[in-house]
Parts: sequence; structure tokens; C-alpha cells
Amino acid sequence: MSAQVKGPASYFPSIEKKYGRPVAEWKELIRSSPLTRHMELVAWLKTEHGLGHGHANALVAHTFAEKG
Repeated sequence: MSAQVKGPASYFPSIEKKYGRPVAEWKELIRSSPLTRHMELVAWLKTEHGLGHGHANALVAHTFAEKG
């Protein structure tokens, strides 16, 4: 039996399905943005790219967590 995905990554399948872009592409957009604060990036994803709050928040949180 495989472990269930938890946390921000649990949103990834629905993000890819709803917005038609792979998660890696969203993460690259976040990393290449001149914005650096979590909520600024969430707001940007919502206004400029039409993501819902939960999806935008999950992408930013997961991207920031990878930075270490």
C-alpha cells in the first residue's frame, strides 16, 4: 500500500487538471518572479493567472519549502 500524499503536494493533481499546466511550470513561474514574499506571490498567482487561493498557496508553500 502506498503512502497518501499530504500537505501542499496533495493539491497538485487538481492544480494540473484545472489549470492545464504541470506543477513544475508553476514552480518555475514562482521562482522567476521578482516577488519574494509568500502572500505577494499568492496574490500574484490569483490575479495574474486565475488560480484559487488554496492552489496558489499550496504552490508557493511547496516551492519555498524546496529552497531549504
